[in-house]
Amino acid sequence: MFTGIVSDLGEVLEIKGKGDVTLRLRTAYDLANVPLGASIAHNGICLTVVAKGADWYEVQASAETIAKTTLGGWKAGDRVNLERPTRVGDELGGHIVSGHVDGVARVVSIRPENESLRYTFQAPDSLKKFVAPKGSVALDGVSLTVNEVEGDRFGVNIIPHTQTVTTFGRYVEGSLVNMEIDMLARYVARLLEKD
Repeated sequence: MFTGIVSDLGEVLEIKGKGDVTLRLRTAYDLANVPLGASIAHNGICLTVVAKGADWYEVQASAETIAKTTLGGWKAGDRVNLERPTRVGDELGGHIVSGHVDGVARVVSIRPENESLRYTFQAPDSLKKFVAPKGSVALDGVSLTVNEVEGDRFGVNIIPHTQTVTTFGRYVEGSLVNMEIDMLARYVARLLEKD
């Protein structure tokens, strides 16, 4: 489990393979404290560490993960939001995030709002019912509060700090981001389904 609080901005060094792929990433994490088999969220995608060096590690992604996320468009040099899993007793600064991406949202607009930027996203039709004003959403692994919702579009404010320490500072209109809906919304919707 994660909280959506990004703790490093990694860099994709290499992508190998077709279908399933192996990615090598550079990180500022102390890899002596990251065991093989550890989970790390990459733009919200939970992936398993399979090899590591002094300042790099490798993870593998299946063809299914590539098909359902933005990972298929990554290339060497891209920056990626990284988060280590939450341990019992850690501060829960964002919201509970599983690292299981539900779909891909698109940046519709970016406009200044005081010192922040107001981003408007378009959610996939299958996910729009799970987005609520003042609810939570994880976009590229970043825990955010939804400001407003209109149909399949929703807005969030990104403060300068978040623009600097995450990939949000690199997005433009049309950028695609991994979207994970709030876990509570998922279960409430399931409970309300008619059999």
